[in-house]
Parts: sequence; structure tokens; C-alpha cells
Amino acid sequence: MSIQSLIIDCDPGVDDAVALFLAFAAPELELLAVTTVGGNVPGAKTQRNARIIRQVAGREDVPVFGGAERPLKRPPAGAGEFHGVEGLGDLEPFEPTGIVGDGPAANAIVDLVMSRPEASVAIAVLGPMTNLALAMRRERRLAERLGPVAVMGGARSEGGNVTASAEFNIWADPDAAAVVFGSGCQVVAFGLDATHQVRATEDRIVAIEAIDSEAARAAASTLRFSQRVEREIVGWDAAPLHDPCPIAWLIKPDLFETNPCRIEVETSSDLTRGHTAVEFRIDPATARHRWAVAADAQGVFDLIVGKLKAQALEAAA
Repeated sequence: MSIQSLIIDCDPGVDDAVALFLAFAAPELELLAVTTVGGNVPGAKTQRNARIIRQVAGREDVPVFGGAERPLKRPPAGAGEFHGVEGLGDLEPFEPTGIVGDGPAANAIVDLVMSRPEASVAIAVLGPMTNLALAMRRERRLAERLGPVAVMGGARSEGGNVTASAEFNIWADPDAAAVVFGSGCQVVAFGLDATHQVRATEDRIVAIEAIDSEAARAAASTLRFSQRVEREIVGWDAAPLHDPCPIAWLIKPDLFETNPCRIEVETSSDLTRGHTAVEFRIDPATARHRWAVAADAQGVFDLIVGKLKAQALEAAA
């Protein structure tokens, strides 16, 4: 089994929580750090939520670093209506015992990547890309040192979920996204075109609820919250599961079909702010970006269930 060293940059967030529970349960991932950013809820809450999830998962060995509380150039945005006021849906927040890492998230990203062999550290960015953009500004060599950058963000054929063409994570800080996509690093983007295929149906939630562990119960609770909110606000019966997709790809790439492309982000127009222009008409040999076009939804949920079950059995042994 190959092991991928990984930093997870996130803004928990109910689907971030499921992504973290999956990553914490996956022996294929060497989690170097979790870094947090203001996004779905303000930065102080995303940092606390990451520490709560870490504690519930029993993974206090993974450091958590708080990061940017606002976008590079814009006022802070939020999506509390889809994640709850505290960001964890129906889960009752508490003050976690685990401490916050020393220093801001951008510094931690630079230090961890630059201290390890070239291309050996991947980053999964599950929220606005502010921390990674700040890290790239601090260390100009960072992009060439990074392994794959797996991003949840963007929209093409599906249209946007904030505006007609923009997905929330990119819309929240399009200037940071433009920095990352324009840096030359290898980015695999999981936009709404793919994540809308991965739906938390009733039977899939029930399968997670059947696992006897605190982590599985917490993950299922966030999915129940998302199911209820999607029905009330959007009218969909099954909520899409966005943020676990990059984590699932890092563990099992064949769950997704990705195509080489060039991605650019609209930053100058209020009307199309955060639009991701995805161009497939390029030479694949020179492509630095890939766009997810298809997902094995049942495979993603089977992966989540399998990892949480294995973790529960190991804890009980």
C-alpha cells in the first residue's frame, strides 16, 4: 500500500466533516496537518470545528493550524444556511481539548512542503483557496515543490450554486483561486459537475449510521442535516457530497474520471465573479490542470463506509 503525505485545508462545514472523518480513517494517507480558513462559517469556528472533528475521530496526533479569516481582497462570505450557525449541522459544538498549532496556516503549509522531498506532499483544498495562495506568495518555489493539489471547487456544465456560473468556494475568494490555478502547480479540480453526482441517498446514510463508532455517528448526523436542508432550500431529496470527493480520489483515483484542461477564474466582473473557465482544447502533454467529469457515487460511499468500519473494528480490538 502506497502512502500519500497530505495537508487538508478546509472550512468545516458539514461535508468537510465527512471528508475529515474519511481522511482520519484512511491508512493510505499520512496526515501532516489540517489547516483551516474562513468560509462556510467564520475562521474561529472552522478552526474549532476541525479540532472537534479531530477529537471525535481520536486523531489528536494530527496538528490543526488556524488560517486566513477573510479572502485576499473581498469581504468574508458565509454559507451558514447549508451548514448551520456553528458549521456542524445538528452536532452540538464543544470546546475541544486539542491545541492549535503554532503559527498561521500559510506558514505551516510552506514549512511542511519545503521540508519534504519535491512533489511528495499533496494538498486537498476543501474551502476557499486563501491559505494556499498566501503560502505561494510567501514562498515562490512552493508551486514547483507541491505534489497534486486536489481542489473541491468550480462549476462548468452544472452551473453554479451561488450565482449562475460560480461555485461557493471559488466565488468566496476568486483572487486566491486565480493565484493557485495560475501558479503552475498540478491541480485536479472536483467541481459541481462531479460532486453533484455523489448524492447522500437514504440507503447510503443508513449504511453509515449502522457503524458503531462516534466518528460514524457524527458523520451520519451531518449527512442527515444536509439531507433536511437540501429538501427545504433546494428541493432535492439527496444532498450532494462535495468535499469528500478530493479525499476519495487521493485514496482511490479510479473512482473518478478526470480530463486534462486549462482552468482560469473570473475575478474582474461582479456578474461572473468566481466563474471557472474550463478549456479542454489543449495539448494534454502540457496540461497542469485536470477537471473531474464523472464519479462513481456508490464507490465513494462504499469507501467511506469501509474506512469507518475498519477504524471502528480496530478501535474495538
